[in-house]
Amino acid sequence: MIKVLIVDDDFMVAKVHAGFIQRTPGFAVVGVAHTGAQAVIETGRLQPDLVLLDIHLPDINGLDLMHKLREVAPELDVLVISAAREVDTVRKALRGGIVHYLIKPFSQADLQERLEHYRSAYQGLDSAKDVAEQSDVNRVFGLDRIDRPLPKGCSIETLKLVEAALNEADGTLSAAEVAAELGTSRVSARRYLEYLHDEGVLEVRLKYGVGRPERRYMLKA
Repeated sequence: MIKVLIVDDDFMVAKVHAGFIQRTPGFAVVGVAHTGAQAVIETGRLQPDLVLLDIHLPDINGLDLMHKLREVAPELDVLVISAAREVDTVRKALRGGIVHYLIKPFSQADLQERLEHYRSAYQGLDSAKDVAEQSDVNRVFGLDRIDRPLPKGCSIETLKLVEAALNEADGTLSAAEVAAELGTSRVSARRYLEYLHDEGVLEVRLKYGVGRPERRYMLKA
């Protein structure tokens, strides 16, 4: 479970964002802070994995606060959520090593998309192996599927449905199981699954029995 600390001076906004996060699988809100001073204390005490950080705080600029938070939690990741749209502010945030910059107001789907990318890319890179492949690095920078076209006859809409089925699965899925869930043929489901495997998104586990071993797929942690 990825532990999240919300830092926002608006009590109601922080509550709404907490609800968004709690409805995103794999994430849990462990605390809320409304000032920079409180954020430093809570970060040191809770050691969250990720901070949702507003820039406009009553006692400090959020981008300056980011460095103080990392002094008490060196491995901390930061996702900026702010109404600030100035290019210089965005540039400074990027140079500070944030994982994303989300401009207020935003929907639950907007935040969930960034959180799911963080979980699959950043957290996967931390835990997968000692040496990163290029596909692992591409995933972090959002370049995982922009160069390689989909297989002939495949669509991005069905690809997203396949990914969603894997994301919701409790364990591994076979091509036959994905096909049954989506109402496609097993051959079609297998093409999507192998494409995702080639792109470094999935890992394959072999299930041995009678005859050829069954290929079962799951999202990389």
